[in-house]
Amino acid sequence: KSNFLFLFFCFACFSLSWQCFRALCCKGPPPPRPEYDLVCIGLTGSGKTSLLSQLCSESPENIVSTTGFSIKAVPFQNAILNVKELGGADNIRKYWSRYYQGSQGVIFVLDSASSEDDLETARNELHSALQHPQLCTLPFLILANHQDKPAARSVQEV
Repeated sequence: KSNFLFLFFCFACFSLSWQCFRALCCKGPPPPRPEYDLVCIGLTGSGKTSLLSQLCSESPENIVSTTGFSIKAVPFQNAILNVKELGGADNIRKYWSRYYQGSQGVIFVLDSASSEDDLETARNELHSALQHPQLCTLPFLILANHQDKPAARSVQEV
């Protein structure tokens, strides 16, 4: 019985020593953070570029409307979001669906202080995206931007 306790004690000490050795001496690179591919869409002037610049801690100065698309890696503590921002001009929106493949989520940004016509156009684009076969099963974040403007609509109004 004492031999068994001695062996158990030796094994426990060895196991603890091995764990300490691995923790102190064999540190490898941290495990990679998971990456998620998102698409960010909305009409011109809705604030897509400003949103991504803010998330990337970039200067808000010199922001210009995106013509075509841009890609930003937005780092978070536990993940990295690779966001494809698509320009929102009328002549570009017809090409949005070409960039949907591989997306794992959608950010739809709308200007809550826009005109009724622009809000209707945004509503139509949102419904089109929600029905698209490559997006219809994905999570959507709908961001009612420009809440700081006097003409901004509430969430219920949007």
